[in-house]
Amino acid sequence: MATPPESTKSSLRHRLVTHAAQRWPQIKQLHIRHRAGFAYVDAELADGTIEPLFRLRYAGSATIWGFAIYLYSKDGYEDSFLPNGHSAGTPEQALDCAAGLYLNKPAAWLPPTN
Repeated sequence: MATPPESTKSSLRHRLVTHAAQRWPQIKQLHIRHRAGFAYVDAELADGTIEPLFRLRYAGSATIWGFAIYLYSKDGYEDSFLPNGHSAGTPEQALDCAAGLYLNKPAAWLPPTN
């Protein structure tokens, strides 16, 4: 499994933090940690609660990552499908999917309307 370069890790952080600020006011801060080819993303909510959300798998592209949702029932990550039916997508799609589930806003999966 490939390990993302530092530039990709930095880009990932920027993309996720920017997207969270635009669409997820409930998220005070994102915590992103890397291990080998994986990025683990947790959300810190306004009350200080830390919610594990998802894991991304790096496959050589800074744009498309494999997706695994955090499951409380197994206290771990499960490879999953995004709402568009794909098992890989953009970091922003992964954030919207997981945050939509755990922050009770499934309409977040829909594209923003103008």
